[in-house]
Amino acid sequence: MKGFNPSFSPETAKNYDNSPRGDEAETVRFLAAFGRSALEFAIGTGRIALPLKESGVEVDGVELSPDMVARMREKPGGDDIDVVMGDMSSVGTGRTYPLVYLVYNTITNLLTQDDQVRCFENAARHLTADGVFVIECGVPSWAARQRHQFIDVEAVEVDHVELDVNRYDPVTQLLDENHVHIGADGIRFGAIRQRLSYPSEFDLMARIAGLRLRERHGGWNGEPFVADSRRHVSVYEPDVGRVRS
Repeated sequence: MKGFNPSFSPETAKNYDNSPRGDEAETVRFLAAFGRSALEFAIGTGRIALPLKESGVEVDGVELSPDMVARMREKPGGDDIDVVMGDMSSVGTGRTYPLVYLVYNTITNLLTQDDQVRCFENAARHLTADGVFVIECGVPSWAARQRHQFIDVEAVEVDHVELDVNRYDPVTQLLDENHVHIGADGIRFGAIRQRLSYPSEFDLMARIAGLRLRERHGGWNGEPFVADSRRHVSVYEPDVGRVRS
């Protein structure tokens, strides 16, 4: 995707919370069970961090986009969260936590396998001996689509339509996606590029980082992970006896 900028722009940050997924409460309830402090990779606008903090968990964050953090600072409690600016595959806070988490497909924003491995290694460095690294990510289905490209209709209204335009490269595992809004107010584009990985590849990344899979679910309510699950919530823990990098 020529001209793609991986950082989230002011426009994206402004509109990011306009379409909540609806499972934020379940996400917070699941994460809060792992301890009284946590580190969120790609903390963004605080969609999960702020209610998690309200539940009694002290939350720190790592974030690449200053515009997303600025949006979080505008919200009640947003100034109370410490955020280190930088790449979640490399920057650190100097602390360890019983919980490090990365949700909403965000690990796919790292566009190489090496960077995704480094993210696991960075998470491992931030874990206490009994801590866990929790990832939520969709299960790729695009490889099976005809010609590896497709358009999904997301909304059809009287005054606008919204299209999800995609092209997938099975060699690089890169998905180029653009959310296109066409309406009376003009045309808007929301481009994103992701590197898609299956759960088994994440499991191998975890092993490289000195972690192992503790449990995997099909959602935040502990649903079983089965063949037709559209996402996974995977919980990794330090592999005792292995040396972490």
